[in-house]
Amino acid sequence: MSNDQPESRSSAWIERIKSYPRRLNEYFHEVRIEMHQVTWPSREQVISTTFVVIIAVAFFGLFFFGVDSTVGYVLERIFSYFRR
Repeated sequence: MSNDQPESRSSAWIERIKSYPRRLNEYFHEVRIEMHQVTWPSREQVISTTFVVIIAVAFFGLFFFGVDSTVGYVLERIFSYFRR
């Protein structure tokens, strides 16, 4: 084994550490460019889709409450029948 292998490892490690600020700067630059290309929804679109989501969540909440209550009632009746 060569003695300069640990030096090359530490050298590579140091170069990698030194490249972090440059790579981070490139990353944020690319994020900025991509964010300018995004088509943002209007306020009216956000309000209307939020309203639809709230109504859908309420509907499914009530639906699953009803299903859960019905199944619970039926299972309780079945269990009470076999306890006798």
